[in-house]
Amino acid sequence: MHIRLVATTAAIAGALTALTAVPAQAAEYSSALKIRGIQYDAPGRDSNRCSGGNTAAEYLTIKNYSRSTTVNLKGYVVKDAAGNKFTFTASHTLQPGDYVKLRGGNGSDSDSKNVVYRDNCNFMWNNDKDTIYVYKPSGSRADVHSYTKSGSDGDGNGYITYHG
Repeated sequence: MHIRLVATTAAIAGALTALTAVPAQAAEYSSALKIRGIQYDAPGRDSNRCSGGNTAAEYLTIKNYSRSTTVNLKGYVVKDAAGNKFTFTASHTLQPGDYVKLRGGNGSDSDSKNVVYRDNCNFMWNNDKDTIYVYKPSGSRADVHSYTKSGSDGDGNGYITYHG
């Protein structure tokens, strides 16, 4: 009887530990704005030079998954695990189902081409692993996902899809 009680108690404690140890990427937020995917490893050899580099080939796709709400990105913040961040300082509206690619490097932001440039020629996303955070202007989280090159990128092309 005592052995069964100890085994049952250990099993319950293990189940409770498993329930409380939820990784960050498993959280699902009620935000209409979510990370659709990330090209975390730009094709070719990494070169973060502003002229002739390939930081623009590294991008994060953020999509408005709402069926009826338009979202203005002004004030939204995108961060990585190391604290590198980008804040949308200009108005950029996403209609329901619309998306934007947040690219590295310099360029002209364009609603018609669905692109915003970070105006920074340094790579933001690590090629081996990282965590992506998207925060609403209020400071609350809109979405978060972690990745590892070996565990998240099955075909090894440097691109991961989160929300289809």
